[in-house]
Amino acid sequence: MKRCGHVAIIGRPNVGKSTLMNHLIGFKVSAIANKPQTTRHSIRGILTEGEDQVIFVDTPGIHRVSKSLLNKTINMEAVAAIEGVDAVVMIVEAMKWTDEDSLVLQRLAHTNRPVFLAANKVDRVKEKQRLLGWLPEVLARHPFQEVFPLSAVKGVNTEQLKAALVKVMPAQEWLYEEDDLTDQSTRFICSELIREQLMQYLHQEMPYATAVEIEAFKESPKLTEIDAAIWVSRDNQKGIVIGHKGETLKRIGSSARIALEGFLERKVMLKLWVRVEENWENSPRHLHSLGISS
Repeated sequence: MKRCGHVAIIGRPNVGKSTLMNHLIGFKVSAIANKPQTTRHSIRGILTEGEDQVIFVDTPGIHRVSKSLLNKTINMEAVAAIEGVDAVVMIVEAMKWTDEDSLVLQRLAHTNRPVFLAANKVDRVKEKQRLLGWLPEVLARHPFQEVFPLSAVKGVNTEQLKAALVKVMPAQEWLYEEDDLTDQSTRFICSELIREQLMQYLHQEMPYATAVEIEAFKESPKLTEIDAAIWVSRDNQKGIVIGHKGETLKRIGSSARIALEGFLERKVMLKLWVRVEENWENSPRHLHSLGISS
């Protein structure tokens, strides 16, 4: 009997949602950086094992501050992803509960789907006894289906979470082919891999004023040529991305090319351009061109 269903992975920014999904499906489809709000889209990762298919929906982090149209759209997309799924995984950081975690929980108040709690980053908790005292406090906040103390990075308890999710998937035919790993295009994943390097190399608030758009994508048997525009909001931001004598952009490009070659399994010629559009994160037209529906 085949099973197939959708699971939304939700939580505040920077708790490891993308890391968990990438680990569960065994393939990197979502950008990862040790910074909040790395994910801007609801990205689907597809796990097919035996007779079971689980479609994970990696959502942007739900947060309180929503000044720009981009941030408001990100919040709405995360909340909308909860609708129409068969189960929800709420992910929090072990031993830490914030106001934004409470905000996420408010969004789950009316769902009738099973909600699993994943307490992530348990590998950082040195005194495990303290964890046993903290978990009952969290479980009192909501009637969670089950709780899984886990480490998305090291794979602790992720197989157990996967098994529990499969059990609540409805009996029905698969929605995707057996070898499908995501519903996103190759171009989209390439843009995410480039943006991930921006997150790694640019500090403080700068990464959130940037976006990546693939302008050209040419494939041949041994080489893929990619032209990508890095969009910023102001002229001074362009200088920050380029860096002194172009050094920052060179480092971003070199790391991005290595990541792209690993993903595409072929040589990549990458050209990056930095372009300015004033206040792009509040432009519905520009957000739409980046695949972000406002």
